[in-house]
Amino acid sequence: MLRQVAEGVLVHQSELLQNNTVVVRGGGGVLLVEPGQTNDEMLCLANDLRTLGQPVVAGFSTHPDWDHVLWHAEFGEAPRYGTARCAADTRELLSHADWKARVAEGLPPETAEEIPLDLYGLITGLPAGTARIPWDGPAVRIIEHQAHSPGHAALVVEESGVLVAGDMLSDVFVPMLDLSAADPIEDYLAALRLLDGVADDVDVVVPGHGSAGGADQLRARIDLDLAYVRALRDDRAVSDPRVASARPGWEWVSEIHDGQAQRLAEMRAAADG
Repeated sequence: MLRQVAEGVLVHQSELLQNNTVVVRGGGGVLLVEPGQTNDEMLCLANDLRTLGQPVVAGFSTHPDWDHVLWHAEFGEAPRYGTARCAADTRELLSHADWKARVAEGLPPETAEEIPLDLYGLITGLPAGTARIPWDGPAVRIIEHQAHSPGHAALVVEESGVLVAGDMLSDVFVPMLDLSAADPIEDYLAALRLLDGVADDVDVVVPGHGSAGGADQLRARIDLDLAYVRALRDDRAVSDPRVASARPGWEWVSEIHDGQAQRLAEMRAAADG
């Protein structure tokens, strides 16, 4: 079900990982940012948009993770944009004959058979430095950075004051670093500085996973993520409610944290060695 979070901006949330699809109304239709996970969820969203009389005229993927580059034929053939690096990453994956098997390895077993892959990753890369999504609708600013994954982008819907954060600023996930990067800690801190730089223009933040929040939540989440990443950087104990949460079904968030801490310790040891 679509829920309005700001004037002209609606959100549709998936069940399993609380993925947020963001719908921005434009003059002749909507911009669809990451349409969900399962076939049924996407059909539901397509039906909701038809009921509103709103065709999809453009799509956007904030980054190349599997759950952010899905699509469904019911959304039509609108261009699906991403940053140049995001598109390059998906293009490289799709160049392999066994790409579906590679994707399937990372799918949650609870819903793997319900996730449509036929239109997976067909992203049109925008030229490097593109400032706004090219579509007939409200100005949507692109804030590209390298935290979490190559070519990750947050979006600011300027008229509505909405920050679409991608896989950052979540109230359910700890910051997930790109541990294949040369300096994942600094990449993440640099991205948080970029998001802090637009915070005065934002009234609502919508993370890729979790709950939307107001301006006060945006500042609180930036501060919480800064504290988490700095603790990892300094090899200090992490005190974070998302790690310590006893919420049923989400205990594996602590496993993400443990894995990151271990890998960073290995990287430090290699650098010292």
